[in-house]
Amino acid sequence: MKVLMFGWEFPPHISGGLGTACYGLTKALSVFPGLDLTFVVPKIWGDEPGGGMQLLGASEIDLLASKIKAEEFKTPFTYLSVQSGMLPYIDPTAYPEAIKEAQKKFSEPSKQDPFESIRFTGAYHTDLLTEIHNFSVVSEHISRQQDYDVIHAHDWLTYPAGIKAKQATGKPLVIHVHATDFDRSGGNANPDVYNIEKAGMDAADRIIAVSNHTKKIIIEKYFINKAKVTAVHNGVEPFTANEDSLIKTKKKHRKTVTFLGRVTMQKGPQYFVEVARKILSRMQDIEFVMAGSGDLLQEMITLVDNFGLRENFSFPGFLKGPAVRNCLKHSDVFIMPSVSEPFGICPLEAMFCKVPVIISKQSGVSEVVQHSIKVDFWDTDAMADAVYSILTRRVLRKKMRKGGANEVIEINWEKSALKIADIYGSLLRA
Repeated sequence: MKVLMFGWEFPPHISGGLGTACYGLTKALSVFPGLDLTFVVPKIWGDEPGGGMQLLGASEIDLLASKIKAEEFKTPFTYLSVQSGMLPYIDPTAYPEAIKEAQKKFSEPSKQDPFESIRFTGAYHTDLLTEIHNFSVVSEHISRQQDYDVIHAHDWLTYPAGIKAKQATGKPLVIHVHATDFDRSGGNANPDVYNIEKAGMDAADRIIAVSNHTKKIIIEKYFINKAKVTAVHNGVEPFTANEDSLIKTKKKHRKTVTFLGRVTMQKGPQYFVEVARKILSRMQDIEFVMAGSGDLLQEMITLVDNFGLRENFSFPGFLKGPAVRNCLKHSDVFIMPSVSEPFGICPLEAMFCKVPVIISKQSGVSEVVQHSIKVDFWDTDAMADAVYSILTRRVLRKKMRKGGANEVIEINWEKSALKIADIYGSLLRA
């Protein structure tokens, strides 16, 4: 079975959980006997993790070429690269500002004849929707190069690519909904983004939602037949958090409560600050870490200053890879107060590090974990009480640490990949 998959980011160059999920899923799928996976992204950098997979880059695609000039590797995973100016988690109206910083990363424009190819040099343009269209055109060309059996597109930036590939090949299309614009916008979806999402869902033969929370939004907000939608929960990439090392390196004189994620409305950072204010009125020797970047970061820093909490706060910025693990290992409590969270991988990573977690009921991950405290995102009193209980009750803390670490081992990408492979098989049998 040949699967052509489209995504927009891949570790270590990620802006959020989507890239992490794509890595975990593709790594798990690539070991399935008889499954040949090609994963197309806007750009590869050469330092992506192999994970037992060979990665192949194609930085520029000649649309008039008879075939893609690509080296074939022995393993069944091929990684194609189409350079593009697409940015994850960015609303089209915010795109012009975001590209100014991103332009520094990319090379000079290509000198290829524009009548022979669409130039994907990595230079950013001011129109995100144009970039999405151009990516879809090149993706259509890629889809014609081999006899693929299934097309699989991740999130709204690649839905047009999936649609074009389906139209070009007649093969079934699976779209993978990791989030909707109702999640990102707090309920006021951008019309352009909504239309792209809706078109992808309508064109898809099957829709994979990362949780029942997301499945419900797809059915109710996009008017999709529920029989077409399957919830497949995310997994987490296993890693070890050495207990001896943890004890030696942790600051024993001060407890640490951590928020790790994009500092944006969807993730509820203001509720984390409010919890800190309430906790610090009862306990003083605590450090609150808000790790991440986003449009509300400066506003949160100002809010912390206005509350007079700066001595108890740190803002380390966007973390990834080992820095995430290190941050979690040094935490005593992890909080995810998301307003609308399709899934949420970070709590699972915290559980691997034997950190007690508090998560909002409005999250997909709350559907799969039991050894956590679940509260409504807006209930900062309940959240603060939970933090206080974990920090002051040794028995509760020990139970959550042990139970969470044991539970999270069973929440893996192999189980997710098995369900997705079954979806592929059902489409081929139809």
